Amino acid sequence: MSEPRPTVQTEPKIRVLFSAEQIQARVREMGLQLAKDLAGKAPLYVGVLKGACMFQMDIARATPLDDLEMDFLAVASYHGGTSSSGTVQLIMDLRGDIKGRHVVLCEGVVDSGRSVQFILDLLASRGAASIQVATLLDKAPCRKIDVPVHYKGWTIGDEFVIGYGMDADERYRNLPYVGVIEEA
Repeated sequence: MSEPRPTVQTEPKIRVLFSAEQIQARVREMGLQLAKDLAGKAPLYVGVLKGACMFQMDIARATPLDDLEMDFLAVASYHGGTSSSGTVQLIMDLRGDIKGRHVVLCEGVVDSGRSVQFILDLLASRGAASIQVATLLDKAPCRKIDVPVHYKGWTIGDEFVIGYGMDADERYRNLPYVGVIEEA
C-alpha cells in the first residue's frame, strides 16, 4: 500500500481589473471633486466595513479639507457567499450623532443596492443634512434597488471582485489592486 500523496494547493489566477496606480489616480480625482462640492460643510465620511476600508482612507486623504471627519459602520448581506443574500443586518453602528451632518457614504462596491438603501434609510432617519454615496465600483447591471451613486470610480459588470478592501471569504482584502479570480 502506498502513502497518500500530499495535495498541493495552488493560488488562483487573478485577472487585474484596475491597477493600484489607476485606483490612486481615480481616487485623487474623486477626492478633489468632493472637496469642491463639500467646501464649508464639515463632511462626515462614513465607511462601510470591511469592504470600503481602503477606499475610505484613500479618498479621505485625497480630500483636502481640514474639517473632514470619519466614522464607520458595518452591515452584512453576503454571509460568506459571492452574492447578496437579500437580507441586510447592521453589525456595527456609528459612534457619533449625525443629526445635521453632511454625510458621504463610502462603499467599495455598490452591487444590488440593498445594503446602500438600508444604510441610506438609517442615516436619513437620524437626521443627516445630506447623504451622498461615493463608491470605487458601481455594479449597475446587478442593481435590484435603484440607489443614488453620486461619485464613482468605475462602472463594472457582474464580476465578483477582490482586492483593495474587498474579499472572498476574508482573503485578498490586502491586494493593492482590484481583480477577479479566474476559474481553473
